[in-house]
Amino acid sequence: MLVIQNGRTVFEHYANGGMRDGRWPIFSGTKSFWGIAALVAAQQGLFRLDDRVSETIGEWKNDPPKLEITIRQLLSQTDGIEGASRLHRASIRDRNAVAIRLSILAAPGTQFIYGPSHLQIFSELLRRKLNGRSTSSYLQENVLSPLGLRNLEFKKDPRGNPLPASGFELTAREWAHLGELILGRGNYHGRQVVSAGLLQQALVGTSANPSYGLTFWLNQPAPNAREIDIEKELDLPWERARWGDICICKAAPADTVVALGSGYQRLFVIPSLNAIIVRQGRGAKFSDSHFLQMLLGR
Repeated sequence: MLVIQNGRTVFEHYANGGMRDGRWPIFSGTKSFWGIAALVAAQQGLFRLDDRVSETIGEWKNDPPKLEITIRQLLSQTDGIEGASRLHRASIRDRNAVAIRLSILAAPGTQFIYGPSHLQIFSELLRRKLNGRSTSSYLQENVLSPLGLRNLEFKKDPRGNPLPASGFELTAREWAHLGELILGRGNYHGRQVVSAGLLQQALVGTSANPSYGLTFWLNQPAPNAREIDIEKELDLPWERARWGDICICKAAPADTVVALGSGYQRLFVIPSLNAIIVRQGRGAKFSDSHFLQMLLGR
C-alpha cells in the first residue's frame, strides 16, 4: 500500500517482507495505459475518437451491425461486441484476427460489455494506423517512457500482438506515475504527455455505464448512487450486470478515478485531495468502499 498526497509519501507498507522495488501484476490496470495511448494517438492526428472503426478495419464495412462502431465506444467497452475472455489464452496465435471477427451482441452504445476484446480490436486499428509499426513500441515511446517506465511485459501472441487488457507488472511507486499524470491533467514532471482536454474525455462516463470512462473507472455518481463490488459485478453474465446509478464508494469524493485490476489491484486518484493511493494484494477479502472510508476517515 502506498499513499501520496501533495507530492509527499504519507504511508508506504509492503507485506511479508516485500520490497518497494518488487513488481506485482496489475492485471486489467494495464488497460488504462492503452487508454492514454489512444488519447495520445488522437492528439497526434492518427484518428479522432468518434471516427468509425470500419474506416480503418475494412472487414467491417460489409458487416452492418459493426459499421457504426466508433473508437470511443471501443475504449468505453460500449461497442456491443462480446467480451471474449478467451483472448487471454496464450495459445491463441493471432489475438487481433480473432477479435475483429467476434460477434456483436448489442447495438453500439447501448450496453457495457466488459472484456479484452475491445482493446484488442483497438490494438489492430492502431497497428494499421501506424502502417504496421509495432503498437508496443508506440506505447513505450509515447506513454511508458515519458512516465519513466521500462522493461514491461506485453504478453504478446505468436504474431507479436500485445495483450492490451492485461499483462503489466509494476511496483506501487511505478503505478503511481500514472496517478501523477492524472493529477497533472496530462502533464508528468513538466512534460505534457496528453492534453488536459483529451484526458478529461477519458474521465467521463457513458449512458450505458456512467461509472466507466475511456479505460478508467469513475466515482462520479457518488454519494447518492448504489455502492457495488465492481469485480463481483464483472463476474456476472453481461446481461445480468447492472451499471446504472452505481458508485465505488459513497464516502469518497465524486472525482475519484480508479485503474482497476483483478484480485483488487487498485490505483485510486483523487484530484480534489491531490492524492494517489495504490493497493496491491493477493488472496484477501477487500472492499473498495470500506478501504476508502477508513483511509479518508469518513
